[in-house]
Amino acid sequence: MAEIAVRVGGQAGDGIQSIGEALARGFSRMGLHVFGLTAYQSVIRGGHVWFQARASDGRPYSPGDAADILYALDKATVEIHAAALRPGGTVIYDPEKFALPPSDLPAGVQALGVPTLAIARKFTSQSILQNAGGLGAAAFLAGIPLDLLHQILLDSFGRKAGDVVTWNTGASAEGYRFAEAHASVCARALSKRGAPKLLMTGNQAIALGAAAAGLKFLAQYPMTPASSIMHWLAAHAQTLGIVVKQAEDELAAINMAIGASFGGVRSMTATSGGGFALMVEALGMAGMTETPVVVVESQRAGPSTGLPTKTEQGDLNLMLGAGQGEFPRAILAPSNPAEAYRAAIDAFRLAEEWQTPVLLASDLHLSENLMTVDREEVDLDVPVPSLFTVTPNGHTYQRYQYTESGVSPRALPGQPGLEFVAGSDEHDERGHLVSDIRAGIPVWVSERRRMMEKRMKKLEGLAKDAPPPVLEGTAGAPLTFVAWGSTVGAVRDAQAELAATGHPTNLLHFPTVYPLDLPATRRLLAVAHRTLLVEANYSGQFGRLLRAETGVELRERLLKYDGEPFLPHEIVARALEVLNDVRK
Repeated sequence: MAEIAVRVGGQAGDGIQSIGEALARGFSRMGLHVFGLTAYQSVIRGGHVWFQARASDGRPYSPGDAADILYALDKATVEIHAAALRPGGTVIYDPEKFALPPSDLPAGVQALGVPTLAIARKFTSQSILQNAGGLGAAAFLAGIPLDLLHQILLDSFGRKAGDVVTWNTGASAEGYRFAEAHASVCARALSKRGAPKLLMTGNQAIALGAAAAGLKFLAQYPMTPASSIMHWLAAHAQTLGIVVKQAEDELAAINMAIGASFGGVRSMTATSGGGFALMVEALGMAGMTETPVVVVESQRAGPSTGLPTKTEQGDLNLMLGAGQGEFPRAILAPSNPAEAYRAAIDAFRLAEEWQTPVLLASDLHLSENLMTVDREEVDLDVPVPSLFTVTPNGHTYQRYQYTESGVSPRALPGQPGLEFVAGSDEHDERGHLVSDIRAGIPVWVSERRRMMEKRMKKLEGLAKDAPPPVLEGTAGAPLTFVAWGSTVGAVRDAQAELAATGHPTNLLHFPTVYPLDLPATRRLLAVAHRTLLVEANYSGQFGRLLRAETGVELRERLLKYDGEPFLPHEIVARALEVLNDVRK
């Protein structure tokens, strides 16, 4: 693929993300595919922050391994990121802020000193305006037209008017023209490719998908990296007819969501691992009462507070075992925003049809990073059928009636003739409790066994109804990657690099990590010559699940647990080790 990557770095509070997002929007509006990586610390000011916008004429699934343009707001950014620049790359900096001798740069990389502070002073005493000058210079080198950049700035400021808009468009134009006079457009710059593309984070895609699926109530307590789901839905709540409630804590959030769902409203909550740990008792109540609810679990590096602004896939074991006892649940794991949109819709469909909790497993890398989505991948015309099909008919209503599928007739609560008990204790078909004075009596021992079997039957249906495992790539390839969630993206980019050097591979990935479609999983694993498990955790949690469910052990592994996302070159290097070992 033809591609260009622009990286911006500085300290927290310097506006790095705003610069990076403006560049990413510029590329997407040129009709290019974009991946935008944001990396930040858990402090408001200080600490190194950076953003990379990687644009391509084909779809990039990861931030990639290198950059062509680096806009450095401080010397530390040069020290950290200059080595990532490709030959022919350029560092944009302000000589008034720090010196940058050629000896500080890799061979083949040049420096462009742009007087961003001086440009800012032409308009205002606020030094933050330097960003606009540097943004203009970076846009020129990247091949983004100035008029397009100005439209993005106008859209970003929204209803703000007057001097702020004038200052930013003026300073960006000055930076653009300075670069035009002192440098050339990057040799890797790409021209307009067609109609603008949608650009969204995984969290925005989940929120949009939930809205399309009929979400009417979100209860959430803010926790990075899930918080922006609530932010997006709150900003659009009135338009979409959704009630958004910021709860006092995670326990309240999930109980509110379960209560709303019990009352007939499609409901959701979202959190990260620490918040989900607090939700597990209520999740079991949803399992016992057979109440549908969708829970987004956006993973970050743990345990405990861990690395709150870094990514990991370390919560799979928690999601598999959340809640005391056993009850059915599904765990969906999208790998990019387009998949996250569809996964949110699938989550609501499965939760409603199978009357059970469904977990949507995301992580910080997917939740917060940007990626282009083609408009046809976001179908807003999603049918939202009512699953309350029971009406009064003069017969005794059995809410938890034994059925072949395990799914019982569901009635909207409060209707005359359809009264039932929905307790968190074990119960009979009408919901009458068996846990207090009946437990241990043979007839009720039998009732407990039958009710458990009824609920757990749903796993068979869920396994067939949820998105199946997918094998993509070269048929019969000597190496099969096995991955789930956001790591799939870096694997796809690594596959392209390996194919370019004569090493065909394929990829087995799992949009549903639980319950597994065992016949399909065994069939796809059986045709693999050699496998390489790629997971962002220490113990290979999904590999353990595969071994437990199928008996297949994935011996070759690439595991990462430093809080950083996988990069293609890391996967390429490990794949070549495995392939070379096979040849020996």
